Amino acid sequence: MSHRGSILIIDDEKSIRVTLGEFLTDEGYEVTSVDNYPSAQELLAAGDFDVLFVDILLGTESGINILRHVSEKKLRCLVVMITGEPNIDTATDALRLGAFDYMMKPVRHDAIIRVAGQAMRHKQLRDEKEALEKEKDQYRLNLDAIFKSVREAIITIDTRMIVINANCAVNKIFQAAPGEMVGRHLYAFATESQKACLSIIENTLATQEPLDEYAVEWISPHNGPETVILNCAPFFNHCSTFLGAVLTIRKLPTMNQVARLRDSRSGFDRIIGRSKKMQVIYSLLEALAPADTTVLISGESGTGKELVADALHNIGNRSGKPLIKVNCSALSEHLLESELFGHVKGAFTGAIKDKIGRFQMANGGSIFLDEIADISPAIQLKLLRVLQEKQFERVGDAEPVSVDVRIIAATNQRLYEKVKDGGYREDLYYRIKVVEVLLPPLRERLEDIPLFIDHFIGLFNSKFNKQIRGLSQDVLQRFMTYRWPGNVRELQHALEHAFIKCTGPIIASDHLPPELLNPERDDNDREVISSGAASKDTIISTLEKTDWNVAKAARMLNLSRQHLYKKMKKLGIDILRQG
Repeated sequence: MSHRGSILIIDDEKSIRVTLGEFLTDEGYEVTSVDNYPSAQELLAAGDFDVLFVDILLGTESGINILRHVSEKKLRCLVVMITGEPNIDTATDALRLGAFDYMMKPVRHDAIIRVAGQAMRHKQLRDEKEALEKEKDQYRLNLDAIFKSVREAIITIDTRMIVINANCAVNKIFQAAPGEMVGRHLYAFATESQKACLSIIENTLATQEPLDEYAVEWISPHNGPETVILNCAPFFNHCSTFLGAVLTIRKLPTMNQVARLRDSRSGFDRIIGRSKKMQVIYSLLEALAPADTTVLISGESGTGKELVADALHNIGNRSGKPLIKVNCSALSEHLLESELFGHVKGAFTGAIKDKIGRFQMANGGSIFLDEIADISPAIQLKLLRVLQEKQFERVGDAEPVSVDVRIIAATNQRLYEKVKDGGYREDLYYRIKVVEVLLPPLRERLEDIPLFIDHFIGLFNSKFNKQIRGLSQDVLQRFMTYRWPGNVRELQHALEHAFIKCTGPIIASDHLPPELLNPERDDNDREVISSGAASKDTIISTLEKTDWNVAKAARMLNLSRQHLYKKMKKLGIDILRQG
């Protein structure tokens, strides 16, 4: 029988110790007993007991001292006092000092078993509560740390737009400390143009639908005109009761701000980027390059995973050896096995001679396995053996081949999700993901876009023998507010498309591909900034129809809300007028 808990009996009468010990041992408890105060102290210092049964009279000592010791040392055990000479003072002292129970001799079997059970259940509930509180405290600390470290302004508001919480980044947006904002209406800290822009979140509060990547321009109290990205998501409690919304505000960098980043590296090997996220990646690559650690490069398509693999190899100790690349999703299981490990003549139909696989070709160097998430279970097993034993067998051959290869893998999928779904070996996943390099999408490093523009302009001027100097302000604005689902690759293709169409020195909007001119309005893309030419009468009429709701009127006029705001100001329409 597994013991139900640990009990220490402290009594100077041997018969009592033996009797209680037998009662409790028979019930499955682990029992220890001593006959004096010093021995009890030693055991309490060395061990962790759940319950103590303590005689109040211990020769020349008092059991109350044991209770005081437990209280002073903040021990987690519960104490049950036992006495043959009960009196009001000792009972009062025992309960005041936190005794769980107070029993009188002679102790009956049923009474001791009942009290022991109650004490164990009470301690278990107390321990669970304390563990839960500790876990909650740690969760709150972690959440606070995350909340404070995020560079975007984060604000939680209730259904009336009263601020519940905010992080330190709000100070750069509203020039107010988080503590000042809590408990007050969000609009109390916003300029008139900020209020007009923030009115869009009222729609989230009304519909309980999220607002994603909404680009607006407003006038900041100290920074003047600036472009920001708003995200607003509803939040609910554990009972699915709607409580309010979480608003994040991210400022887009200006060209001047990008220029001030000159002290940071603008690239690494052939990787381009000066943003803080890329600086972190450069530091990680520097640490990884000289090691032979297996690396998993994760990121959306078009983020530059192959360039990272090149950099890891080029600046590492294996740079003088080959870097062999394999696209694992481009071949069937049978062909991929032969491609990776090679085959011997006659291994299958069409195998007319021996073939060396990519692993052998990479011996001494590195192998880059792109789209590693797409390999079959059979290939997964063979790859696991290479990682574990540095050996494999060619198709049709039982002779093991040893190789010394550094493996660099890449995926645009959430590989652990495949592990949880049973589609990918967990042991292989952890072997591949010794260190993960997670590449941010372009929309999270918009300050790097000017660097890419300069790079590709130079590249395409040479390729197409042109002298294009740059982009119009409108095109640059589109580039800085577009979501770039295809990341850097899409940016490159968009500029190449523009170079083909552009005949002058500056790329204009009509040179861009259709997806940048008319990005889809869905939950994943930013609002399209339109330039509709509505008249003053039309705008006023539309505003009256919508009860002067600027956001609704903008949608009816096919304008962005911020553009409508500018037109109203230009046309002299009272922006504070109420319907």
